[in-house]
Amino acid sequence: MRTQELPAGLNSSQTRHLLTSAQYVDKLFGDVESVLFASKSRSPFRKYKNALSPAQINVVEDYLARIRAQLVRVLEAQGIPLPEPQLESVHSIRTDLAFAKIAFEDCAPQRMRGYGEVSESKSRELNGMVEEMVGAIEKLNSYLAQGLGQDLQGRLERLQQNGNDVTTLKTLERIINDHGLVEFRSTLSMIMDRIESKSFEIALFGRVSCGKSSLLNSIVQSDVLPVGVNPTTAVPTRLVYGPAPRLIVKYADRNSEQFETSKLSEFVTERHNPANLKHVTQVVVELPSPRLSDGVVFVDTPGLGSLATSGAAETLAYLPRCDLGVVLIDAGSTLTEDDLGTIRALYEAGVPVSLLLSKSDLLAANDRAQSLAYVSQQITAWLRVNLSVYPVSAEPSHLALLNDWLHREILPLYQRHQQLMQESLERKIGALREAVETALRTRLEHSGTESKLSKKNLTAIDDRLRNAVGRFAEARKMSLDITHEIEDSAGLALETAAAHIIDNRRQNDRVSPTAFVRQTLAQSATSLASRLFGVLEDLTNELNETLQTTADDLGFKNLREEEDLTNALKEMPIVDLGTWQVNVAPGFLLKLSKHIAAQQIEHRLRDQIGAAVSKTFYNFGKMLDAWAQRVLTDLQLRFDSYADEYRAHLERLNGGEQASETEEVSIRRDLDRLTQQQSNAAAETTSTS
Repeated sequence: MRTQELPAGLNSSQTRHLLTSAQYVDKLFGDVESVLFASKSRSPFRKYKNALSPAQINVVEDYLARIRAQLVRVLEAQGIPLPEPQLESVHSIRTDLAFAKIAFEDCAPQRMRGYGEVSESKSRELNGMVEEMVGAIEKLNSYLAQGLGQDLQGRLERLQQNGNDVTTLKTLERIINDHGLVEFRSTLSMIMDRIESKSFEIALFGRVSCGKSSLLNSIVQSDVLPVGVNPTTAVPTRLVYGPAPRLIVKYADRNSEQFETSKLSEFVTERHNPANLKHVTQVVVELPSPRLSDGVVFVDTPGLGSLATSGAAETLAYLPRCDLGVVLIDAGSTLTEDDLGTIRALYEAGVPVSLLLSKSDLLAANDRAQSLAYVSQQITAWLRVNLSVYPVSAEPSHLALLNDWLHREILPLYQRHQQLMQESLERKIGALREAVETALRTRLEHSGTESKLSKKNLTAIDDRLRNAVGRFAEARKMSLDITHEIEDSAGLALETAAAHIIDNRRQNDRVSPTAFVRQTLAQSATSLASRLFGVLEDLTNELNETLQTTADDLGFKNLREEEDLTNALKEMPIVDLGTWQVNVAPGFLLKLSKHIAAQQIEHRLRDQIGAAVSKTFYNFGKMLDAWAQRVLTDLQLRFDSYADEYRAHLERLNGGEQASETEEVSIRRDLDRLTQQQSNAAAETTSTS
């Protein structure tokens, strides 16, 4: 019987088995390497003790390398190509980070209650731990998503190309990366944000139809803002520089969208967006206007009606945090309590005020002079402040008035603002340099002998930071409770309006029911929204105090300025009641008891405007919720950018890994380089002064 001739090579099954075995062996070798380096791991949960000497580890590594090389030659001899890697390392790392985030979120107090009740004293500490760890994971995830650190390098290169001197920042960025000082990356990014956006924000305030939109069109030399219509009162419109006209609309319930600027009226007018049914939270118009290109940003704020009369505290909650507040007084009208309330609120917020007499073309020269003097005198009498009042007009024949105001009032303020911003940037860069130097020196000394703080004190500082972070979870819950209350408060607001209408009529006050209802509803919404603002403001103040105290305890030069956190509280939406009329003349009801009469009026109000008011309050609550969540996210990012530096310094003071001889040489070289750069900068400043 003739023997069947076998193929010279391996068949497909044999090839697959050999390759699979080789891959399995390589995985086992990877496990061996993990065991070898277990003692060098920074994990607090190390599995293995290291019983091998460094020389023995080198021998094992050499054997593994030799066996792997032989394995490759074996596969090549059999004609088996090495497979290409199938998984992206960044994707795998980010997947693991997602699961790590979920694991920490499951340790929040409300989820830990499944294992038993959590005391109130421990809830904030647990919340702080979860927020702290999740925040750190998200920073790493963001770093991976941005291309492994190229974000900061690329931004520095662009800043240098645009003529900015970023020599010190580039040195700091390299040192931060080389020495693993990741806690300083957020601060470095914030400083670059300041350099990239040297904007001077001018917000215009005034009553409805006082001429803000017409005046702004004249300023930016465009007809982009709709004129002669009642805009919605839910959001401000920001006019910023852009290489080409563009409209950006941000919503409470979905992602931002971009449109042509001709679509603006579809989002800011009552006709196309009644009661802000589209849930718009911000409108940004980019224009290639020369008056915007230097970093000037104009904000067209909602027209103020009865809102300002509810008090400066409530009004302040709705004013954007701007660099200059411009208040328009209609030359065809007179100074009102609304105008005075707005000016008062701006002053209480520490915002400079410029006062304009709009539509001044309606007045003859003599009448204009008298009107300017009268307004100035009234403001001095009522508010005890001296303000110059400038006449302006959007009419082409009177543009000289507008140009005069821009050159006399705006340009000097803008130049002063740029100077102050540059001084602030220099302070921040200097403080960052000192913090990096402190971190490097502490790593050199290892034992933390510079610090006189005991381990107990260091633990107390760490606990303080963690408990401050725990306040974010509490603030989120309080904010959610308030916004839900606003969503459901239409019924109570109508009940209050009905009672006020009866009081109004019995006092022979002839204010129209429609105006009275609108004022009452606006005040109800304002009062609730002010509670939300108060929650966030209290949190901001507590965070500022925590950072200041921690910096003092650690002997840190404070990198933070007060406005770094408070700037997160801006552009709070205001309620838009829409356009409607009510017909609820009390008539014979005034002969009934107040309680019964109010019930009847409330019933009529519910029939006529109940559905519209309910929708308005519901939308307002949703918009405030979206705004509050954005503010809290921004606030936490700003707080963590400083807190991370303090946490890292605490770790170094507690004793970290001893720097190697090579690392010591590198650290000393970088410290010398920073010192030399500082000396060069000081010498240059002296020579130019």
